[in-house]
Amino acid sequence: MDLLPLSPRGETPVRALTIAGTDSGGGAGIQADSRTMAMCGVHACVAVAAVTVQNSVGVRGFHEIPAETVADQVRCVVEDIGVSAAKTGMLASTQIIEAVAQVCSEVGIGRDMEVPLVVDPVCASMHGDPLLHSDALDAIRGVLIPLATVVTPNLDEVRLITSIEVVDDASARRAAEALHALGTQWVIVKGGHLRSSEKSTDLLFDGDRFLEFSTPRIETGNDHGGGDTLAAAIASALAHGRSVPEAVEFAKEWITKCLEWSYDLGHGHGPVNPLWRLHER
Repeated sequence: MDLLPLSPRGETPVRALTIAGTDSGGGAGIQADSRTMAMCGVHACVAVAAVTVQNSVGVRGFHEIPAETVADQVRCVVEDIGVSAAKTGMLASTQIIEAVAQVCSEVGIGRDMEVPLVVDPVCASMHGDPLLHSDALDAIRGVLIPLATVVTPNLDEVRLITSIEVVDDASARRAAEALHALGTQWVIVKGGHLRSSEKSTDLLFDGDRFLEFSTPRIETGNDHGGGDTLAAAIASALAHGRSVPEAVEFAKEWITKCLEWSYDLGHGHGPVNPLWRLHER
């Protein structure tokens, strides 16, 4: 793997911003984003959109941060520190989605702007617990995805957003086309949950060409935070100046290593492990 560079001592690293929810169990959300960004040589700035009550077994509830406070966090960070890429995760409500979209447009974050935006359209936890109010799906479709440089839904999110059930390559391509039609510059349809082969293949589409990225399938139940980690790795690579296809190729290899090094935690699903890099230096 062509790892992203770590900054020399005393040198300010590249910066990226994650706008997402917390995970009290530490496996996903802003915690996963920050770990991945750090291991990819990126200083992680955060805008907290929601606070979840969760552990390895499931989500017991969540509390939304006021939409104006979420937007103010973004504005405050960009005005002073500056960022080279940004990503969204759990945004919880229509009001937060609309506020994030407005402030990102204001400060130059999003497709065709100076700072690329990775949108992970989080709708539910891996256990099926809701992380988004049902009436916010329209805001994801109509407000957030059109702002995205690249959008990274899992297959459940693909179905919720497009009503397309992905079961094979043909349906994955139809879903990619439907998602791209919503306005994103690039879309990834992730194949990790398709069990039809020994390979895990993600499909990247820009409205013109399909690109496939395949890695060996890692059989593990410890995959909590996998979607967050993949999106954070894409944002990290973009912050380092890589193109979207290069960033996706890097992130696919990165999440595969994180799955290889995943570990047990609690009584449910353990997390993927971005800290593998510490052991292979």
